[in-house]
Amino acid sequence: MSKILLLEDDEVLAETLVELLEGEGFTVEHVSDGEMALDATFVKNYSLLLLDVNVPFINGFELLKSLRDSGDMTPAIFITALTDVASLSHGFDVGADDYIKKPFDFDELLVRIHALLRKSYHTYSNEIRVDDFRFVIEKDELYNVANFIPLSPYELQITRLLFQNLNKTLHKELIFEYLSEGKEMSEGALRVHINKLRKVGLPITTIKGIGYRLASS
Repeated sequence: MSKILLLEDDEVLAETLVELLEGEGFTVEHVSDGEMALDATFVKNYSLLLLDVNVPFINGFELLKSLRDSGDMTPAIFITALTDVASLSHGFDVGADDYIKKPFDFDELLVRIHALLRKSYHTYSNEIRVDDFRFVIEKDELYNVANFIPLSPYELQITRLLFQNLNKTLHKELIFEYLSEGKEMSEGALRVHINKLRKVGLPITTIKGIGYRLASS
């Protein structure tokens, strides 16, 4: 499932958003200040950031600028009561992908979230096809024709990365960084996960000394 980091210091709104997003199948981690959000991004990888601006310690603008400066390109949406054009412009200047003003309709937020997730896969469709395989973005699930393929958490994360980088060589270092979340993984363990994905039929090619590649026919 796609994992969302929610930075929001309004506890009532945060509880509502967590409940609604989890009801849509997302995994949501909620933090209430910018320092907690920054710490969370150091140890975990997220599919999307939902960031309030006026929060304690590090505001949303400063947080996102720090992340972008460090090379973190996770899609980000500001959810804020700031409605002036200067704030809107600043939000995009520091690296926001979208900006929604409070109060907002949850269905509208959901549309924006799904659009950004599809964009991170470089597609406007809800699924990506490789031979008989389909990766359904909104469900975060892999299918062979109509048959669902159960994957372990690591296998799903690798699959997600491969489909996000379809027809590109995926460097081992990037895979390790994406999978680590504070835990070390050996090259041997990575090969085991790759081989399991090959056994279900995914056409993954080893690029010797560099990494792996998933290519469409």
